[in-house]
Amino acid sequence: MTLEKGNKKTIRGWIFYDWANSVYNLVISSAIFPIFYDTVTTQAFLRHYNQQHGLQLEEVPEGVNVVVDFFGTQLSPSVLMSFTLSFSFLIVSILSPMLSGVADLTGSKKKFMKFFCYLGAFSCISLYWFGQAPLEVGMLSVFLASIGFWNSLVFYNAFLPEIAAPEDHDRISASGYTMGYLGSMLLLIVCLGIVMGIGKEYTNVSFILVGVWWIGFSQITYRVLPNNVYNRPKSSRVLMNGFRELKKVLKEFRTQPKLKRFLNSFFFFNTGVQTVMLMAVLYAKREIFAGKYEDQATTGLIIAILLIQLLGALGAFLLSRISTVVGNVRSLLIVVAVWIPLCVSAYFLKTPFGFYILAAGVGLVMGGTQALSRSTYSKFLPETEDHASYFSFYDVTEKVGIVFGTFFFGLMEYLTNDMRSSILSVIFFFAMGWLLLLFVPRDRTGRKSDYDEQLTTDNQTLDYFK
Repeated sequence: MTLEKGNKKTIRGWIFYDWANSVYNLVISSAIFPIFYDTVTTQAFLRHYNQQHGLQLEEVPEGVNVVVDFFGTQLSPSVLMSFTLSFSFLIVSILSPMLSGVADLTGSKKKFMKFFCYLGAFSCISLYWFGQAPLEVGMLSVFLASIGFWNSLVFYNAFLPEIAAPEDHDRISASGYTMGYLGSMLLLIVCLGIVMGIGKEYTNVSFILVGVWWIGFSQITYRVLPNNVYNRPKSSRVLMNGFRELKKVLKEFRTQPKLKRFLNSFFFFNTGVQTVMLMAVLYAKREIFAGKYEDQATTGLIIAILLIQLLGALGAFLLSRISTVVGNVRSLLIVVAVWIPLCVSAYFLKTPFGFYILAAGVGLVMGGTQALSRSTYSKFLPETEDHASYFSFYDVTEKVGIVFGTFFFGLMEYLTNDMRSSILSVIFFFAMGWLLLLFVPRDRTGRKSDYDEQLTTDNQTLDYFK
């Protein structure tokens, strides 16, 4: 089966994977599971604390820090979560370039995409038993779900330059993110109905729904995306030849200064975006919805997440329109600059109302930042058939950044015993990303400019970047 560029049926099917997989990002990473995780670990700590002191307290005493035992080490639940996610992204950053070389060599992007999709979905389903099994087993499910989700995206994103022309990338990428926001919001409402209508003791049913939704709707995508787009022949010694394929692409990549400059910037600002997405709910539950606001925590956090989803879809659409007027890089400069005051305000936030205002701001810039980053990278690619390998550089840049972001978020809290100090590390990433974006050559269209031609042929410039 060959792939026709611009085929509407193929594009709609590709977009539908955002609808399928984004429920992981919302329900598991951002909304239901972080609240469930914090509740389960807090209750476990309280039971141990009561046993140890011969008490029957129903709440953790003021001034007592909640810790969990993980392989004999005492850690804050938020520190454990940030370290677990950091390690999962480290594994993804090692696996994705290796496997993408194999995928390009053998034309098996869809097979790898399906494998990691199913790994992530079944790991989400296994979270149903989180809290009943030892904590180490529960965190393994978190770890594998993260690997499955993020590795599947490497191969999914690699189809974008194959299904559409560069001038359509912004619109299609934004449509994908919009579908993802809307689909995940729909399932979140269903999960919220279970939690608030039937009872909180059924919260873990949400994790089964995520896995079933992810597997079920992804079949729409798999029906239209072909294997082996470029009819690559079968090869023996696949892994070794995959490394050779990656080495070849790396050599080509070094002659693409615009691509490298963009990835340098993307490393920093996307680290900030992903760290906010992964840690925002735990931060809000601990620092905003605590004490006198604790009874509002579940409802308040879900309202904030819904705000982010609604405005995220709007933000992705608006920024794709803005990019057609001022260009991709200028649009990213605008939106990354907005993240910095949002993080500063998060540091000083004290009330739920302020958090809702912040959530609205985050929603508007989050969807646009993600969608435009993906489409900008695809536009900057040279003419090539090795899209999975090229997108593995994008993916590795993203995942290594998240390793740093989540690790330093947890480390700042670990060292200072104050989660608010972790926000400072996030501000640094956005500021550095914005500064490095200034050095990315740009024109109004997002297509190759005259300056790009100069960069490609200027030997002194190339030597500088090597």
